Amino acid sequence: MGFAPLDPVLHNQLRLAVVSLLIAVDEADFTYLLERTGATRGNLSVQLTKLKEAGYVQITKGYKDNYPNTRCTLTKAGIKAFEQYVKAIKGYLQ
Repeated sequence: MGFAPLDPVLHNQLRLAVVSLLIAVDEADFTYLLERTGATRGNLSVQLTKLKEAGYVQITKGYKDNYPNTRCTLTKAGIKAFEQYVKAIKGYLQ
Protein backbone atom coordinates (compact mmCIF):
# COMPACT_ATOMS: atom_id res chain seq x y z
CA MET A 1 0.00 0.00 0.00
CA GLY A 2 1.35 3.43 -0.93
CA PHE A 3 1.04 6.67 0.93
CA ALA A 4 -1.46 9.28 -0.25
CA PRO A 5 0.24 12.39 -1.63
CA LEU A 6 0.22 15.42 0.65
CA ASP A 7 -1.13 18.69 -0.72
CA PRO A 8 1.97 20.87 -1.32
CA VAL A 9 -0.02 24.02 -0.56
CA LEU A 10 -0.95 22.78 2.90
CA HIS A 11 2.35 21.00 3.52
CA ASN A 12 3.89 24.20 4.85
CA GLN A 13 3.92 24.90 8.57
CA LEU A 14 2.48 28.42 8.46
CA ARG A 15 -0.14 27.72 5.78
CA LEU A 16 -1.25 24.61 7.66
CA ALA A 17 -1.46 26.64 10.89
CA VAL A 18 -3.59 29.30 9.19
CA VAL A 19 -5.99 26.75 7.72
CA SER A 20 -6.16 24.90 11.06
CA LEU A 21 -7.13 28.14 12.79
CA LEU A 22 -9.67 29.08 10.12
CA ILE A 23 -11.31 25.64 10.18
CA ALA A 24 -12.35 26.34 13.79
CA VAL A 25 -13.87 29.79 13.18
CA ASP A 26 -16.13 31.37 10.55
CA GLU A 27 -13.57 34.04 9.79
CA ALA A 28 -10.50 35.66 11.28
CA ASP A 29 -8.74 38.94 10.74
CA PHE A 30 -5.08 39.36 9.89
CA THR A 31 -4.17 40.49 13.41
CA TYR A 32 -5.76 37.40 14.98
CA LEU A 33 -3.84 35.11 12.62
CA LEU A 34 -0.65 37.08 13.24
CA GLU A 35 -0.98 36.73 17.02
CA ARG A 36 -1.96 33.06 16.95
CA THR A 37 0.74 31.91 14.51
CA GLY A 38 3.60 34.11 15.73
CA ALA A 39 4.51 34.79 12.10
CA THR A 40 5.92 38.04 10.78
CA ARG A 41 3.56 40.35 8.89
CA GLY A 42 5.43 39.80 5.64
CA ASN A 43 5.52 36.02 5.88
CA LEU A 44 1.86 35.77 6.88
CA SER A 45 0.90 38.03 4.00
CA VAL A 46 2.85 35.90 1.50
CA GLN A 47 1.35 32.65 2.80
CA LEU A 48 -2.20 34.05 2.76
CA THR A 49 -1.67 35.07 -0.86
CA LYS A 50 -0.58 31.51 -1.70
CA LEU A 51 -3.66 30.11 0.02
CA LYS A 52 -5.84 32.59 -1.86
CA GLU A 53 -4.21 31.70 -5.20
CA ALA A 54 -4.90 28.02 -4.49
CA GLY A 55 -8.56 28.88 -3.92
CA TYR A 56 -8.44 27.79 -0.27
CA VAL A 57 -8.94 31.18 1.40
CA GLN A 58 -11.07 34.20 0.59
CA ILE A 59 -9.58 37.53 1.64
CA THR A 60 -11.74 40.59 2.18
CA LYS A 61 -10.16 43.98 2.75
CA GLY A 62 -12.11 46.74 4.46
CA TYR A 63 -12.09 49.01 7.46
CA LYS A 64 -12.88 48.53 11.13
CA ASP A 65 -13.02 51.63 13.34
CA ASN A 66 -11.31 53.67 10.58
CA TYR A 67 -8.37 51.23 10.43
CA PRO A 68 -7.59 48.89 7.51
CA ASN A 69 -8.87 45.39 8.24
CA THR A 70 -8.15 42.18 6.34
CA ARG A 71 -10.55 39.29 6.97
CA CYS A 72 -9.93 35.70 5.94
CA THR A 73 -12.36 32.83 5.51
CA LEU A 74 -11.91 29.29 4.25
CA THR A 75 -13.58 28.41 0.98
CA LYS A 76 -15.34 25.10 0.36
CA ALA A 77 -12.26 24.02 -1.60
CA GLY A 78 -10.07 24.96 1.40
CA ILE A 79 -12.19 22.92 3.78
CA LYS A 80 -12.11 19.93 1.44
CA ALA A 81 -8.34 20.21 0.95
CA PHE A 82 -7.81 20.35 4.73
CA GLU A 83 -10.02 17.30 5.30
CA GLN A 84 -8.13 15.35 2.61
CA TYR A 85 -4.79 16.45 4.07
CA VAL A 86 -5.80 15.25 7.55
CA LYS A 87 -7.02 11.94 6.08
CA ALA A 88 -3.71 11.48 4.25
CA ILE A 89 -1.70 12.20 7.41
CA LYS A 90 -3.81 9.66 9.33
CA GLY A 91 -2.91 7.12 6.63
CA TYR A 92 0.77 7.74 7.32
CA LEU A 93 0.23 7.04 11.02
CA GLN A 94 -1.49 3.67 10.54
